[in-house]
Formats: sequence, structure tokens, C-alpha cells
Amino acid sequence: MPFFKAVLLDWVGTLIVPKWGPTRGRPRGASWIERSLTQVGRDASSAEVERISAALSAAGERSDVAEGWAGADLSAVAHRESYLRWVTAAGVDCALAEAMYEALCDAADNVFAVDVEPTLGALKAAGVKVAIVSDIHVDIRPSFAKACLDRHVDDFVLSFERGACKPDPAIFRTALERLGVQPHEALMVGDRSGHDGAAVEAGITTLLVPPLTHATEKRLHLVLAACGVAGC
Repeated sequence: MPFFKAVLLDWVGTLIVPKWGPTRGRPRGASWIERSLTQVGRDASSAEVERISAALSAAGERSDVAEGWAGADLSAVAHRESYLRWVTAAGVDCALAEAMYEALCDAADNVFAVDVEPTLGALKAAGVKVAIVSDIHVDIRPSFAKACLDRHVDDFVLSFERGACKPDPAIFRTALERLGVQPHEALMVGDRSGHDGAAVEAGITTLLVPPLTHATEKRLHLVLAACGVAGC
């Protein structure tokens, strides 16, 4: 018998590679920035990508920008306002900022880690319920449908739909209620201690893994081991 009846999974950084995140051997968010530059017909050289990445990183450290992200994933409007504050502080022009935002919000254009499908399949086969619990301002179901992973997911608990963001325990409690399990019967898995780690405040055992930097990384066997479920 599995050790847990349900697994709550974070999305960005846990199941998919963040578009604005560390990139092996390249500046942070390199692929996202490069693609956006190309879309608007701009210089997409390594030097230009590095320049924009550095500007965004510096802007993100400003107190007004950092504080502006609080509650950003409660709605699409709030997220866009926070985003614009960030890119404006970084000196990104309107045309490029729009292209970057369109790419950032494209839920169907995301790269899942290679071990996501076998892990979700093994959990499903073992009778373990799965909910995706994410701070996000758009519907991510199309991403799972495109990857044919939606059949392995019992529910999606998304901040913009539920009116609560991590680390608010309310979003974890909502996931438990929707899956019909008690806190001690669930495992939360995520990559951010200050957000996903807050599940412990709701009485949920929590497993934290390093943020994904490349889709070839395999870390989710830890989830199966924690649940006492054999891998596929």
C-alpha cells in the first residue's frame, strides 16, 4: 500500500523548466529572451541576451519590484501590472516586453522534465490521487493536455481561480478538500521553501527538490520513494 493517498505537485520549477530561471551554461532566462528577440526581429546574439538577462536580474532586486510581485498570481491583471513594473525597471521597450509577456504566459508552450510522465503514471497506477497546486495567473490545463498528462491528474488548484497564493495554507487545504484526503494522507512536492514549504503549516508532509534547470534532470523518483510506490 502507498504511504500517502495523495500527492500535491507544484508546477513551475518542479515539473517544468521555468522560462525565467537558471539555464545551464547560459544567462538566466536565455531561451525565453532569445525567442522573444527573434520574434520581434531584434538582435538575438549571446551578448544581447546576456545584457537583457542582467538588466532583468538587477531590476528584480529592487524593493519596489520585488514587493510588487506579492499577490501577482491572484489574477491576470495583477500579474501583468507586476510584470510591467519589472520590465520597465529593466529598461525593456514596449514591443519586446509584449513579446516576452506573450511567451511567458503561453501555458501550452512549456517543457516538462523527462521523468514527469512516468512518475505521474506510476502514481496513477498505484491509486494515489494527484493535484497540481500552482501560483499561476493563467489556466495551465492546456499544457498538461498537450503533453497527454492530464489523464494522470485528478485536480488543478490554481491561485488565480482559488483566490489564494502560497504560502497561504488555504491553497493547500483547498487541494486536500478537493481530493478528499486528510493532511497526514498527503505529500506536497515543490522547489521553493518559502512557498511550497509552507504546506507543513497545513499539516502536510513536504518534499523540496532543487528547481529544474534542464528537462533532462531526473528527481521525481524521490516522490515515488517517499510514497512507497514502485517506478515504471
